[in-house]
Amino acid sequence: MASVQTVTDETGTYIPASQRPDGTWRKARRVKEGYVPQEEVPVFESKGKKWVNSRPTLPPGLNSDPDPPSELKLAPETKNLSKSAKKKEKRKQKKQEKAADEGHASQEQTEEVSRKLAGVSLSSAGVGDTDAAAAAQRTGRAPSAPPDKRAKTLRKKIRQMEEIQAKIDSGELESPSKDQLEKLSRRAEVEEELERLVAEFGV
Repeated sequence: MASVQTVTDETGTYIPASQRPDGTWRKARRVKEGYVPQEEVPVFESKGKKWVNSRPTLPPGLNSDPDPPSELKLAPETKNLSKSAKKKEKRKQKKQEKAADEGHASQEQTEEVSRKLAGVSLSSAGVGDTDAAAAAQRTGRAPSAPPDKRAKTLRKKIRQMEEIQAKIDSGELESPSKDQLEKLSRRAEVEEELERLVAEFGV
């Protein structure tokens, strides 16, 4: 639709006569100065509609230019900062760098101490194992177990000896093997060791 043109002359402002599509003519119509044709009047929009139209079309947090030039990134910060603020920012950056360096150094020291302690522990363990093995070699026995476990083992041996002796006494076991006879021969030694553990550790 063509916009309505107004004409201004010495008689005033008016809309000139125009021809309709069917061939008839419209009369000239006088209008006030500053007249705006109806089709050119802006459409009224409520506050809600204006707010909806002003919202960004992209999802929140998404920038239409994901990687703007570094100059554009730094320009607002450096432009708005005063001299004192710039000095504070520099001091803050230096402190952060110093703290990062100190943290890295302390981490290296901790790792070094951990490595040394691990080496000492391994060395101590090796010395202890060597001493235990040497003692076992001298006595002809395996390295001593904790008292409670040793007492449990001795009690088990005594029960086995009692079962073997009971079978021999009842005649169920007429010819005991060499191992069984050897086990029975050590009963006094086993009972003595068990009594010593009970007296010393109360196991």
